Amino acid sequence: MSKRDYYEILGVSKSASKDDLKSAYRKLAIKYHPDKNPGNPEAEEMFKEASEAYDVLSNDDKRARYDRFGHDGLRGAGGPSGFSNAEDIFSAFSDMFGGSIFDDFFGGSSRGRRRERGQRGSDIKIPMPLTLEEIAKGVSKTIKLKKWSNCNSCSGSGAKAGSGHNTCPSCGGSGEIRQVSKSLFGQFVNVSICGQCNGSGEIIKDKCDTCMGEGRVRGEEEIKIDIPAGVEAGNYLTIQGKGNSGKNGGIPGNLIVVMEEKEHDIFAREGNHIIYKLTISYPEAVLGTQITVPTLWGDEKLDIESGTQPGTTFTLRDKGIPNLNSYGKGNQYVMINIFVPEKLSNKEKDLIKELSEIESFYPENKKSHKSGFFEKVWDKIF
Repeated sequence: MSKRDYYEILGVSKSASKDDLKSAYRKLAIKYHPDKNPGNPEAEEMFKEASEAYDVLSNDDKRARYDRFGHDGLRGAGGPSGFSNAEDIFSAFSDMFGGSIFDDFFGGSSRGRRRERGQRGSDIKIPMPLTLEEIAKGVSKTIKLKKWSNCNSCSGSGAKAGSGHNTCPSCGGSGEIRQVSKSLFGQFVNVSICGQCNGSGEIIKDKCDTCMGEGRVRGEEEIKIDIPAGVEAGNYLTIQGKGNSGKNGGIPGNLIVVMEEKEHDIFAREGNHIIYKLTISYPEAVLGTQITVPTLWGDEKLDIESGTQPGTTFTLRDKGIPNLNSYGKGNQYVMINIFVPEKLSNKEKDLIKELSEIESFYPENKKSHKSGFFEKVWDKIF
């Protein structure tokens, strides 16, 4: 596959000065550096491509051959350096900017860089089922969590008291294993984490008898979790440092608490609003009444006006869920349904028949059927 033009890669003209080249490469290196794009092979490839372009164009002899003959002029000795991975590029070019380009943005040069002693502990994710009442008012929960905790015998170091650490014999304390090979296209350097010390550059002299050198043991911890009002299913809290302890004194992971909402017996939730379905009797709907209805904040009096129709919705202001991290609350909506009895005694049927003769019990388009029609339908039903 043909290579892209080096000037195009860096986004500069063929008359670009060395300062222009340096500035352009600096921007691309920061943008596509593997430390800022972990697990992204496309970014790593862009980083390698930009580094190769700068390697050629910043060298007067290589640039002159490239300007005259293109990529063919760089074949053989003196061509672009061979990079097996992004770490090789990082090491090769960190001195190009006096270390500042990578020190400022990625925490120091990768040359001779080694891992901190110990491995970071893993995060723990747990579900937190909540009732609507707990969601509305906020709640504190205390849980017992089984997790990896620092070994008390060695304070998490993994070494016996007074034992300490030795320099790793495999990597000489660098934390890296480098393998160098040469080819027609240049020198290839493969850098990998030292397997014996796991990149720390040190190994334990004598392992702790309690944790067998791991620096942590299985245990149980009681943790208090404060949940604010207004959360909803899928929201989560991150509690720093309450996950599993890391090996050999590594920093602990985090505890991630994922909110779940329990189904309520009488309420339904829509956003921060609460829906409550209230069934009233036919006389109550016709004559009007006052009914006590439940809310998340206690009972409330609700005035049902005479002539209230099925499907009517009443609003109880600020009786819903508080807005998370904000002011105000949702409302509670009371939806009215009319109860229709399924079974009647003979006496009750007679009373209903009497009511059927009253014209006001029919809608306007049905009043002409109030006599005779009702009795025929009634007889078929009952």
